[in-house]
Amino acid sequence: MTLGVAAETATMSNAAPAEAAPAEATSTAEGEALPAETAPAEGKAPAEAAPAEGEAPAEPAPEEPKAPTPPPPDEPTSEPLEVTVEDKSDSSVTITWRPPKTIPANSGLDGYTVEITKEGTEDWKAVNEDLTVSCRYAIKNQTTGDRLLVRVVAVNSGGRSPPATIADPILVKEVGARPKVRLPRFLRQRYVKKVGEKINLVIPFSGKPKPVVTWLKDGEPLDPKRANIRTSDTDSILFVRQAERVDSGSYEMCVKVEDFEDKAAIIIQIIELPGPPASIKVADVWGFNVALEWTAPKDNGNTEITGYTVQKADKKTGDWFNILEHYTRLNATISDLIMGNTYTFRIFAENKCGLSEECARTKEEATIVKEVIDYKPTPFVERDFTEAPKFTTVLNDRSTTVGYSTKLLCSVRGSPKPKIMWMKNKMILNNMDNPKYRMISTGGICTLEIRKPGQYDGGEYVCRVNEHAYSPKLEAS
Repeated sequence: MTLGVAAETATMSNAAPAEAAPAEATSTAEGEALPAETAPAEGKAPAEAAPAEGEAPAEPAPEEPKAPTPPPPDEPTSEPLEVTVEDKSDSSVTITWRPPKTIPANSGLDGYTVEITKEGTEDWKAVNEDLTVSCRYAIKNQTTGDRLLVRVVAVNSGGRSPPATIADPILVKEVGARPKVRLPRFLRQRYVKKVGEKINLVIPFSGKPKPVVTWLKDGEPLDPKRANIRTSDTDSILFVRQAERVDSGSYEMCVKVEDFEDKAAIIIQIIELPGPPASIKVADVWGFNVALEWTAPKDNGNTEITGYTVQKADKKTGDWFNILEHYTRLNATISDLIMGNTYTFRIFAENKCGLSEECARTKEEATIVKEVIDYKPTPFVERDFTEAPKFTTVLNDRSTTVGYSTKLLCSVRGSPKPKIMWMKNKMILNNMDNPKYRMISTGGICTLEIRKPGQYDGGEYVCRVNEHAYSPKLEAS
């Protein structure tokens, strides 16, 4: 029982220090007294002494700093994707691929290494000394007929990725394709240039391996002094620095690959100004007209004649004037010439380049003879316009009110102009004798105006024209 108490006391001391407890002796099995602080339990730390009353508590010991967490190690990327052959030739192979699906964020991607080995060996070697960042690479300087195994490895700080290998061996040989001349549209018809102009025709073609290109002119090889040929992998250029008429003809371009070939024909026409008409003459002269005839020029400038320009000159002035332009016939009639003048004519030929520098001129002159004209006019027969006087509108009876002026009207026609006379109750009226009456005759209209008639102005009024007379009655009320 004594040992158990001692162990329990020691355990409680480790749990918490005694608060101001006096040192008491602890009895042992032998009956010896021991101080409490000197009897700790085995394996237990001694209890810390409690601070004396009035003293400040002791500061806690500082914690030791923790060591930094080490970064995760760099990892390589996954293998590149979809490695394929893009093109081949007799000495090179071009491959393409896609970036890896997984690229670690901490290590990224530095580039790619392209490695090759011949079929049947495992001696892989890199063909690029430095890493390439492009997803396309041309493996050059290979031997025609070799079979290569190709693989691509992605490289970063974590190392090399798994290789992406093309499964089947690649045969180093040009991929065959039939030759084809791709003639531009504007060269499918006649190609026309003027003398002195430059010819520079670029004609694309295709075919694999590289086709052999040959040129012919009218079935014969080209003259290197006249034309230069420059051929690249994709086109052929026909170049002439200054075109001349001898450069006109049919050119044929032929591209050939092994037993296959393709041809294209180009018609080139070099033109210049035409010569003058071969001859011209005055065929006839009559009245105010001259008939001209001429023949086509001997030199048409290597193109068709599109027309003629005809000019005339009066011998008095010597100035030339255009009569006809773009005229297409070989004869013409010149009209509206001036009588008594002498004329000379000349003609220019015209084609696509323009008018000829020289002209054809008539040797003979055309004189418009002044003829004496005996003019006998037709005798003039004077027409008889006489006409007997005739009333076209007669007088009518009428009534009027005393004090209100009134008029009597009639119309008459006759030639010569008839003489008009008015009468009242068989008495001749006169403007001068009686101002009450006013007689007017204008344009065949006869008017008698009675001013403010009275009761005694009524009666029978007569309008007399030579032998004709009309007599209305007038009543005043």
